[in-house]
Amino acid sequence: MASLHDRLLVIDGLIFHSDGDPRWLREGNISAVNLTIRSPIDDFEQTFDSFATWRRRAADPASGWKLVLRGEDIDAAKAGGKVGLIMGWQDTKMLGDRAERIECFHALGLRVVQLTYNEACPVGDGCLEKRNAGLSNFGYEVVAELNRLGIAIDLSHCGEQVCFDAAAATTQPVLLTHANAKAVTNRVRNKSDEAMRAVAKSGGLVGASIHGFMNWDGNPANPPTLALFLRHLRHIVNLVGIDHVSFGTDMAALASEQAANAILEMSFTRYGGATADYIRAFGNTLAKRYPDELNNPRLMHRKTDALLADGYTESEVEKIMGLNLRRVLGEIWG
Repeated sequence: MASLHDRLLVIDGLIFHSDGDPRWLREGNISAVNLTIRSPIDDFEQTFDSFATWRRRAADPASGWKLVLRGEDIDAAKAGGKVGLIMGWQDTKMLGDRAERIECFHALGLRVVQLTYNEACPVGDGCLEKRNAGLSNFGYEVVAELNRLGIAIDLSHCGEQVCFDAAAATTQPVLLTHANAKAVTNRVRNKSDEAMRAVAKSGGLVGASIHGFMNWDGNPANPPTLALFLRHLRHIVNLVGIDHVSFGTDMAALASEQAANAILEMSFTRYGGATADYIRAFGNTLAKRYPDELNNPRLMHRKTDALLADGYTESEVEKIMGLNLRRVLGEIWG
């Protein structure tokens, strides 16, 4: 009999980079991913090229990918043994000050947009901005346009006030695709209980993450573990309820870990306020950004096993691992 994990619909709320090789994802029985198709420092031409590259890749029957434009495409990817490609951004810099560009990017297949990365942009402040300003007037315009088009709004790297403002202004559920609980571990990328409640009140989801930056307690003698992740998850479930929880690993999907080195270096040099202490403790390699028990997508079955061992029922595991995100993305996309 197949294990529970083999039967699950698994949707990873955030894969930060891929070179086009889906093998790690398929080995982990991951049926769809919100894939960041552009780096936060890419220019307009690089952004356009990323759409062209991924659309062509997904159109190739031998690629192992299926382009996801609506909820049913995730189901088809699962049935066909492929990985559903949900094209996403982790910033809005490519909009400049023109919200009308969103419709063009939507036509290319954009389906998830994080309003800010770590720093401020015309939409609002990221989580590293000390002033914690909320949405700008333009930011409210962007939220309304994303709602109109049915593009999911992600608040994971956003400043706290941007989270509150967006959750109050939205007419669709909003997401924290990869963020943990500040009440458990006070890291800059984690969210307050109040912010997570605001996301859940919109009908949205809090995607707990195994990423070491968000689970580490700050002691170099205590590397991140699955047990620390489970503490965050239990807090979030108790706070917002099982129907408002998903997950986002913030991992990469690659043929070789070397392909991620440039992004790892960019993260360290550009956003040291969020990463430097962790990297000093554990190094700047892809594997060490995650618990040793689960440092690659192909090991995803260990997360399912850990959830069961921690007392979650099979139906609760199904929701956390993919059914909640499938439901909410279907609502947003229409």
